[in-house]
Amino acid sequence: MIYPICAYGIPILKKIASPIDVSYSDLQNVINNMYETMYEASGIGLAAPQVGLPIRLFIVDTSPIDKELPLEKTKKVFINPQILEEYGTLWSYEEGCLSIPGIREDVERYDNLKIKYFDEKWIEKTENFDGMMARVIQHEYDHLEGILFTDKLSSLKKQILKNRLLKISKGITDADYKMKFGLMAR
Repeated sequence: MIYPICAYGIPILKKIASPIDVSYSDLQNVINNMYETMYEASGIGLAAPQVGLPIRLFIVDTSPIDKELPLEKTKKVFINPQILEEYGTLWSYEEGCLSIPGIREDVERYDNLKIKYFDEKWIEKTENFDGMMARVIQHEYDHLEGILFTDKLSSLKKQILKNRLLKISKGITDADYKMKFGLMAR
């Protein structure tokens, strides 16, 4: 089942998500639906709040990323993740978000991180990631903390994007995937 993706302006995107435990109902089905939704929208990562679920879960699959980029292709589920450390060099790269279609901006992030999480079989893992994979994980993790990539932009850049973001929240967008809007859609 393909979920509608919550658009900029829906309150769940600005809330901190709640941890879950092994008794969470139908988790594997939720994960499968999230992958189906992400692929339908041509994404490489998707956090549960983006599909209206206030839980600490995100998925990534970097295999669709341009083959020119030096990136190990990774498909993973992160349940109750906790970033233990972000380190290395800050680097800027253009990011987009399925919840904010049509807007892409440079965002600074560290090029390395250490993260603890459970996989879909509830096996606890602690891993280090670098480069583009670290960036994708940080972006999705931010969703669990109620942070959007636009929150990391300068005040001037936010002011410049204000009207475009308002239009997205009202449903005025060219997204070619199913979305849910918070304000009066057109």
